[in-house]
Amino acid sequence: MTLFVPGLIRRKRDGGTLAEAEIRELMAAYTAGSVPDYQMAAMLMAIFFRGLSDEELPWWTDAMIRSGVVLDHRAVPGAKVDKHSTGGVGDKISLPLAPAVAALGVAVPMVSGRGLGHTGGTLDKLEAIPGFRVDLPLSRAARILGELGLFMIGQTDEMVPADRMLYALRDVTGTVESIPLIASSIMSKKIAEGIDALVLDVKVGAGAFMGDLERARLLARTLIGIGRGAGLEVRALITAMDRPIGRAVGNALEVREAVDVLRGGGPPDTVELTRELGAEMAVLGGAAADLDEGRREISRVLADGSALERFGRMIEAQDGDRLICDEPGRLPAAREVALVAAPREGLVRGVDPLAVARAALEVGAGRRVKEDRVDPATGVLLCVSAGERVVTGQPLAELHHQGTGFEAALALLEQAIVIGDEPPPAAPLIIDRIHGRASGRPADRTD
Repeated sequence: MTLFVPGLIRRKRDGGTLAEAEIRELMAAYTAGSVPDYQMAAMLMAIFFRGLSDEELPWWTDAMIRSGVVLDHRAVPGAKVDKHSTGGVGDKISLPLAPAVAALGVAVPMVSGRGLGHTGGTLDKLEAIPGFRVDLPLSRAARILGELGLFMIGQTDEMVPADRMLYALRDVTGTVESIPLIASSIMSKKIAEGIDALVLDVKVGAGAFMGDLERARLLARTLIGIGRGAGLEVRALITAMDRPIGRAVGNALEVREAVDVLRGGGPPDTVELTRELGAEMAVLGGAAADLDEGRREISRVLADGSALERFGRMIEAQDGDRLICDEPGRLPAAREVALVAAPREGLVRGVDPLAVARAALEVGAGRRVKEDRVDPATGVLLCVSAGERVVTGQPLAELHHQGTGFEAALALLEQAIVIGDEPPPAAPLIIDRIHGRASGRPADRTD
């Protein structure tokens, strides 16, 4: 067929639909460089306002997938299961989760991303481990998966190049917030991993990309629908991001917290998310008959050291220093630590995740733009959480810094932790569960 892009843009702009062949040819031509950015930007804006139909969205996603290679893990026995989080503050859950699930005998081929803005990235956390490589050749990653049951790498140039191109364009054209475009971006990468099942952690709240619960549920159902159409079994948890996860925000600090969880400790919310997401993955991977058994099994491998042992072996296989599992002091550390003290006695009413994230960003723990360099040693370590009683002068947070940006960061932290006289309202960490199956039946929600 002869591709006339302006006609496709006008049709989508006016609320019409695109044919499967048109979408596939458009995506192939854009990836090949024969459709310019300004035309694809116009198409993205049309999709932003008009959306993609139930037929168009799977075609759009599949066309993105077919722009690159799809991994094949059929040589590894059993189900291959991954997890994806939509991003939050202090979200280090993948680090204890993947080895815990792998310790149950479920293969976890995890391809992750980097942080941008106030949300952290799994790859940045892993690279805080001295020597750790996230840029492995796919052949080597496949060998590690066969030997250990997991790998944790970054997206390679061969995987879904259309997504990298489209995401960069969305970022500068005001079209990031479109649910069809978000969903196709997430699911194209996950389906290209060659997995059989996926657990989604869709975050909602002040520190999340989705601030509205109903939009978070809509995104979850959209993701599940795409996955189900591609033959994946997908489950989603809607989880609260109105507070940081755990105590640590910053790459090396978060690795330390992940190791604490793998050693049977760690903050209660970090442990709860690891256990709940792990239980879902265990059920999908055939390692547990139901969620209760999955929770028990995840708790067991965290307590008996087998998850930590699997994490250490993965670090070593990916050229990292596995001794950090026993000696966290080998991780990067900042030169300076400044304290934020309680100005009064009272109860911690809340901790603003966005303000904490911005404080970490000020001292170099994250990126404002993709080209920024991340300092793995810097960040924030919270000393209190919501509901705790504090006295005047008690440490509320530690700011780990290298001497720059700390004045602005301290000011943000002083505003982030709110102390009052009344306890905060009870707020669940797991807000909702939405289950979908690859059988083609509609997703059924379980509360």
